[in-house]
Amino acid sequence: MTTILEIPRNIYKRHPPGVWIISLVGVLNSIAVSLSLPFMALYLYRERDVSMAMVGVIILICGLAALVSQLVAGTIADKLGRRPLLMATMTACILLYFCMAFSIGYSAPVPLIILIWAALRSTFSMQRPAFQSMAVDLAPRERMTETFGILIIGGNLGFAVGPALGGYLADWLSFAWLFGLGAFVIGLAFVLVTLFLKESFKGSTEKVSIGAILSAGKNPQLLYFTLTCFMLYMVSGQLTSTLSVYTVSYAGFTTAQFGTLLTLNGTLITLIQYPATRLMSRFPLSSALVTGSLLYAMGYLTLTWVGPYGLALMAIAVITSGEILCTPSIMTVVGKLASTNWRGRYMAFLGMGETLGMSLGPLLGGFLLDRFAAQPIFVWGVSALLAVGAAISFGLLGRQFKNTS
Repeated sequence: MTTILEIPRNIYKRHPPGVWIISLVGVLNSIAVSLSLPFMALYLYRERDVSMAMVGVIILICGLAALVSQLVAGTIADKLGRRPLLMATMTACILLYFCMAFSIGYSAPVPLIILIWAALRSTFSMQRPAFQSMAVDLAPRERMTETFGILIIGGNLGFAVGPALGGYLADWLSFAWLFGLGAFVIGLAFVLVTLFLKESFKGSTEKVSIGAILSAGKNPQLLYFTLTCFMLYMVSGQLTSTLSVYTVSYAGFTTAQFGTLLTLNGTLITLIQYPATRLMSRFPLSSALVTGSLLYAMGYLTLTWVGPYGLALMAIAVITSGEILCTPSIMTVVGKLASTNWRGRYMAFLGMGETLGMSLGPLLGGFLLDRFAAQPIFVWGVSALLAVGAAISFGLLGRQFKNTS
């Protein structure tokens, strides 16, 4: 007899084919991203002599560009459909990956590299509301959290491969090669979308305007929820920026060891996410979000004492547990709040909070690391406090989650 903690034999039949295509594309996309982008902070800091505080500013600038692009993309996905947006942005990503490879390979001026980085992050961000709203289009309402769990597994399966491969290659190849390989992987994802992914929403007659782009924020439930998620995203943004410099330049880890920390994150999510998501369906979404936020706090606080590699692995395992609980629950709440014609915009509005948090978080982390590297409690303690604040806010929003479950 199958229990909730077992992967059912009919798992493939439980979800439409489009969900599995999106998940497979997510594997390839995350390999391409995690091969290269997590090492950009390290590249600028170690090879181009850019301070960590300035790296934080650069990440913020790139994040703001991605934020605007994502809001526009959500409205376009509701206007034209999901698939045309995906085709255009994936083509742009391939070209920008090649541009980044050549720019780094020929030591182009840092401002040019930053400009390409911002454009690359923006095009990736524009894909997210299309993929996420397509998942909501396809998923049965009672299995929405489970569907997002599958998509998260796909993304993190790639994240389990990309950082380890990227960290290994970065030790003996130029960073430029990482972006060249990323372009090839995105090309494979583009072929999958072109040949196998069908449109899930034919679009609407509504015009793409500033009012349409910002209209999702008029829902007070969505606004408050996104602000709460923003705090949590500021914390999770440290994983691929502040943590890379802290572990390599201060804790004495090799680049490959840092890569394996991210690989552990991706591997655990790949193995645990689906059974955890099925178990979570028995409990209110608020319980998963509160518990997950507190696990984030514990994990990031543990990084204060990182020096031993084993302790770093343990901290990442705790952080990953929080991520497993929070990520699908967050997307499920937003997916259930949105009507059919507004799913792209609602996902884009959540993405705005994520992008802003993932950009401001590294800025704060870089500022603290530049000044308190010898006292890491000030670096990671702030992250822990933000996660506790998110847990309290999610708890106060419990009634809202009950109404959307």
